[in-house]
Amino acid sequence: MTTVNLETPANTGPLKDLRVVEMGQLIAGPFCGQLLGDMGADVIKVEPPGAGDPMRQWGRGEPVWWEVIGRNKRSVSVNLRVPEGQALARRLIATADVLIENFRPGAMEGWGLDPAALLKAYPGLIVVRMSGYGQTGPYANRTGFGGIGEAMGGWRNIVGDPDRPPSRMGVSIGDSLAATYGCMGVLAALHHRQRTGEGQIIDSALYESVLQVMESLVAEYAVSGIVRERSGSILPGIAPSNVYRCADGDYMIGANQDSLFGRLAEVMGRPELAADLRYATHAARGAHQAELDALIEAWTKQHTVDEVEALMLAASIPAGRIYRAPDLVADPHIAAREAIVDVPHPRWPGLKMQGVFPKLSATPGSIRSIAPQIVGQHNDEVFRGLLGLGDDEMAALAKAGAI
Repeated sequence: MTTVNLETPANTGPLKDLRVVEMGQLIAGPFCGQLLGDMGADVIKVEPPGAGDPMRQWGRGEPVWWEVIGRNKRSVSVNLRVPEGQALARRLIATADVLIENFRPGAMEGWGLDPAALLKAYPGLIVVRMSGYGQTGPYANRTGFGGIGEAMGGWRNIVGDPDRPPSRMGVSIGDSLAATYGCMGVLAALHHRQRTGEGQIIDSALYESVLQVMESLVAEYAVSGIVRERSGSILPGIAPSNVYRCADGDYMIGANQDSLFGRLAEVMGRPELAADLRYATHAARGAHQAELDALIEAWTKQHTVDEVEALMLAASIPAGRIYRAPDLVADPHIAAREAIVDVPHPRWPGLKMQGVFPKLSATPGSIRSIAPQIVGQHNDEVFRGLLGLGDDEMAALAKAGAI
């Protein structure tokens, strides 16, 4: 597995000439900052003095989630609730290309950091605003976390088994989607700024980010009156495509096309199934989905995962193992593509995390620094070196509780 070089890190990313000020906390804002930082941007994270971003404490076991979402960033401590901190924030924003925030709508305005006013002062600034319901509309002022966005966006209702309450996906997908769409908005806004010199405000709502990936859920209802519901591990009407039990674990098989199903029937030693009127066509297999899945699982249970996989690979049938963390870090393909990398760390020996994605051929992103270990770790570097503050100004800010 590749070990990240933090001794002499080369920044070859396409955004290496950009500065980002990240004012968000928890997941959505910081993940947007991570994505931009991975692609080379200089990300300066603004944290409240003292405890900093709550993400520093999050995670199961040791709090290493911060090490992933805080990588490639510099940390400064600024109290946005006092006038001196707000003035300092404006000076920092004046040096930035992009500002990220994911506070409740109205918070930035209350701190004297209204994005519309900032845009007037700094016409080239791009502001990414992430919130539960967006900056406008009757729900705008409601507090919204990722799970709430997943519920309103239609995701939660279709996840899980039909005889049980809606399930969580297992990761904070609403926050991550809002961050990803926010990042996409930044790239589009940068293209616009390159042509016109104009910055703009990007409004990324958690629920709308989820809604965007709901495929034809709304269109099916509008045209056919179909309300998509929970269907467990199957895709209704698409068969066979499911997770099947083997003698020693579970295995995913997707053989829903006619030719693929014919090859699966051969592998199972049941070639007659491909000509059976119940399974011969896509529509027929969909109509008899449950009984077909039962036939396949009766066969897979007689074999180990290794045995089933060997047969699927030999027959060129799309299939794959159900990975957990130990499987991910042990897989040679994942290692070869640097999808997971080793990150040297003074506190967490053996730390591994996702590599940079997507992969660019000419200007690849990189992990160049570990997450800041101390809140305000880069105060001197940024406030003195970048903003030019002297000893007296730094002392006054400290006395006012602004840093």
